[in-house]
Amino acid sequence: MKPASKPGEESLPPHPVLGKFYGAADERRAFVNKLFDEAAPDYDWVSGMMSFWSDGFYRKDVLKRAGLAPGMDFLDVATGTGLMIKAALQAGADPKRISGVDPSTGMLARNQWHKDVRLMQGIGEALPVPDGAFDFVCMGYALRHVEDVNKLAREFHRVLRPGGRLLILEITRPRSALGLALLRFNMKTILPRLAWLRSRNASTAKLMEYYWATIEECVPPATIIDALKLAGFSHVARKTTGPILSEYVAQRAPC
Repeated sequence: MKPASKPGEESLPPHPVLGKFYGAADERRAFVNKLFDEAAPDYDWVSGMMSFWSDGFYRKDVLKRAGLAPGMDFLDVATGTGLMIKAALQAGADPKRISGVDPSTGMLARNQWHKDVRLMQGIGEALPVPDGAFDFVCMGYALRHVEDVNKLAREFHRVLRPGGRLLILEITRPRSALGLALLRFNMKTILPRLAWLRSRNASTAKLMEYYWATIEECVPPATIIDALKLAGFSHVARKTTGPILSEYVAQRAPC
């Protein structure tokens, strides 16, 4: 008989299978990678449009508030085109001490903010880096795209040094009915149409629709907080900016 999983070791998908986009759980990764590969040329524009061009300032500010400081070894998980890396550089991080990991070759090809930054292909649940290699780990708006939140949290804990800091940024489903309706209309109707008019890239329009589906179906904040605690993190907290932006912060306990 297979032994029962310990708390925090059982698989925890961030959302159920989204049948409109892929047929089964084991098809998710290939679908997501292809979607991001094809939408990569428009990704920075999409990020700007979704935030009314405030995303650069916000990323830099939240990194500083979460404790990023010059001299830290910094890892950006699901780095994409490198918008979190750009913000870390602006916050004073040393490019030679910055690393980024992403499964999408298309996104990594556009992540060229500094020649000294180390970029690697890989997934958050199996990071291609040694134990205890970083002082600060972040993930910007990508937790919804992994396969296993519990495994992701354990990997974050593994690669941080004792006392190291974690920051996860996410878009959270609004609690009010009006906010939910407005965000749904914006992401399912307005943004896909604008994306199509701008680039005629069907994958960029589909990315907006997929974003909304993952936001609407994502596990609640309390589940994410529990996953981080079960992985061994201390000082776990969720802070919010506005009605939809969540900032999960945590720390690996000092020795």
